[in-house]
Amino acid sequence: MSKPMSKHFLPLTVLCLALSACSTLTSPFSSGAAPSGKAVAPYREQVELTGRLNVVYQKDDKPESATVNFSWLQTAARTDVTLYTPVGSTLATIAVTPQQAVLTQSGKAPRSAPDVDTLSAQMLGWSLPVSGLRDWLQGYAVGADGKRFVASPANDSVTTKDGWRLRYVSWQDAAENTPGALPQPRRIDAERTTSAQADAVSLRIVLDPAPSAPAP
Repeated sequence: MSKPMSKHFLPLTVLCLALSACSTLTSPFSSGAAPSGKAVAPYREQVELTGRLNVVYQKDDKPESATVNFSWLQTAARTDVTLYTPVGSTLATIAVTPQQAVLTQSGKAPRSAPDVDTLSAQMLGWSLPVSGLRDWLQGYAVGADGKRFVASPANDSVTTKDGWRLRYVSWQDAAENTPGALPQPRRIDAERTTSAQADAVSLRIVLDPAPSAPAP
């Protein structure tokens, strides 16, 4: 007689399928249409992005995972992130300023803290490194050596100063439609491992294509 399926088996199976689907994404640069030697586009303080995020984390010493859609709006002084379920329901909103981070979940009172990474870990169960993502989503980071890292298809990985390992797996397809266009990230993998296994987190971020500029 077969044993009943573990309550942890199904989430792990779904995770494997999700990661397998992500791994099939290929870089548009592989066709040779894009300038593989060029670095990413210049950094912008004001950015509006959408995409999908898969996170693998530890809960009660067991691996857990979640997949969410997100919208990202940043200015020089503020970052606003909204997390959605795959069917479009709002899971949480996060507002970050230099003074504090405020995280609000449906049906719960807002919670605030100076550190958004700690706040998100407490309320969501996993850490969302908003301060790092302000750079990462555009192909920039501060490396372990303290120097500014600028990504390109030929220079696609770095370990950050705060211990995240980043890899830019694929790139937007803009260069095929706009001669001379600079690369922009499409998929980013980020992994943080620490001496405390409970703090280990892996992120898979897939950004939606930037909207095309209207024809003149």
